[in-house]
Amino acid sequence: MTEGSGPGQAYFQAMDRVLVVEDDEELLSALERHLSEEGFVVETAQDGNEALAMLLSPASELRAGRTGAVVLDLLLPGLNGREVCYRLRAAGCWVPVLMASAFGEVEDRVQGFHDGADDYLVKPFSLAELVVRLRAIMRRDAWREGRSVEVGDLRFDLATQRVWQQGREVELSRRELAVLSVLMNRPGIVLSRQAIVRAVWGREERRSANLLEQHICKLRRKLDTPCEPSHIDTLPRVGYRLRAPR
Repeated sequence: MTEGSGPGQAYFQAMDRVLVVEDDEELLSALERHLSEEGFVVETAQDGNEALAMLLSPASELRAGRTGAVVLDLLLPGLNGREVCYRLRAAGCWVPVLMASAFGEVEDRVQGFHDGADDYLVKPFSLAELVVRLRAIMRRDAWREGRSVEVGDLRFDLATQRVWQQGREVELSRRELAVLSVLMNRPGIVLSRQAIVRAVWGREERRSANLLEQHICKLRRKLDTPCEPSHIDTLPRVGYRLRAPR
């Protein structure tokens, strides 16, 4: 993603950025690889003290307000996950936290929420479920703040799910809104068809891929003007990209 191209990009860099805190190197590598493939910007830490410093240090790119979510293991060297979460909340950092642990009893999950977690996932877990849950807690955080996103001449109000172009509201269907939100999430970055389909439909099917192409065509008809480059680029056999302002 290009830097410094406007308020929309700055917001989505925060929303997309995930800190994964996990001391198992093999699992950490797998999570980093999978989340990156799903379009997240991934940072990692392997112990609780390191994670806390990355999230709270004024000099850190992961300080409060610049991180979309945290995937937090419970059993960590140094500070455990519960203590990390508790200290984040005590410091006024309300970044969404998804706590992951092999402890799956009801009392374990309840304690995790008491410590300030926004969601709790029991190991071993599905990587697809992890992605869905991360996006869900990120959406809740964005909607709670009533944020809007701007990329070029487009403004997307996340709270009302409405889009404006140069001050004019653009009528979009629910699926068109979903596709556009995924593209606005990563302006200037090529997203594979598979990644967009998973984000919008939750699963990959031949029919979904065809529907994606149809929705891209509809978005172009509604957003583009004659003699101007299209808002959405197609890269044959690769995917789509929303043009980022220069």
